Amino acid sequence: MSDTRPKLLVLVGPTAVGKTALSLALAERFNCEIISGDSMQVYRGMDIGTAKASQEERQAVPHHLIDILEPEESFSVSDFQALTRGTIHEVQERGRLPFLVGGTGLYVESVCYNYEFSEAESDEAFRSEMHHRAEQEGNDALHQELAAVDPVTAAKLHPNDVRRVIRALEVYKLTGQTMSDQLSRQNKRPHYDLCLIGLTMDRAILYNRIEERVDQMMREGLLDEVKRLIQRGLPMHSVALQALGYKEFLDYFGGNCSLEDAIARLKQDTRRFAKRQLSWFRHMKDIDWIDVTDEQKKVQQFEVISGIIAEKLSLHGHE
Repeated sequence: MSDTRPKLLVLVGPTAVGKTALSLALAERFNCEIISGDSMQVYRGMDIGTAKASQEERQAVPHHLIDILEPEESFSVSDFQALTRGTIHEVQERGRLPFLVGGTGLYVESVCYNYEFSEAESDEAFRSEMHHRAEQEGNDALHQELAAVDPVTAAKLHPNDVRRVIRALEVYKLTGQTMSDQLSRQNKRPHYDLCLIGLTMDRAILYNRIEERVDQMMREGLLDEVKRLIQRGLPMHSVALQALGYKEFLDYFGGNCSLEDAIARLKQDTRRFAKRQLSWFRHMKDIDWIDVTDEQKKVQQFEVISGIIAEKLSLHGHE
């Protein structure tokens, strides 16, 4: 019996593993439109730090869910799920294959499977109180509080990811349920006829690529990008300024650390982020993992991946 669910191609993996270049080649072969699976690429003016595809790359292959919000606007996983599912439908209506590419694990998983979000109401007074506490007592204090009530979620979040730590505490306060309990009860039946490809590589080589990418971002003007966000008057606890690639420079602009220290912190935070990404995706059961450590075997790797896609989704690509 044939699968009547819509087809969805998904590419995941840690930051700097090479998703963008591969996604463009696969999109060309399989007549895809790319949907960004990154929680921060939705924001305008955050181009370098979020490693968005270039304008040329976006002209070569249609990209979606990039530059759709101002940094002041909020954006939740349920917003992402709704927008992405709507975009998937539109791409299919055009007779093309939707291709979700990204590294934000919960966001990607919420689209692939039948997650239902009964978003807890927000409590702005509680959030303000928590942000004030973080400033007074340090980020670790909130993280430890979360670890006491929801150790599973706390283990997935870095103490400096203050926004998500506070959200997890807020969900617990408002619902009496932990975020991890809510996620564990989600229906993990695939929402689409899925082909999930995961990229991995030798950890030392990946970390080296991360360091090179940060150096490249600095050459491309990351510091000016952060400065422009600060000059917009965004509060320091805003989503944009707490994002990886941005929050690491707040102490530098506040005169509390050197530029060299800020860059070193960004490299360290990015390595930790890559580790958490891999840990998240390793728990997704349907992924076909491809080791892309050997640069000399790119052509063979591409053909292996193409073969998996063609078989899983009963497709034939453009040679």
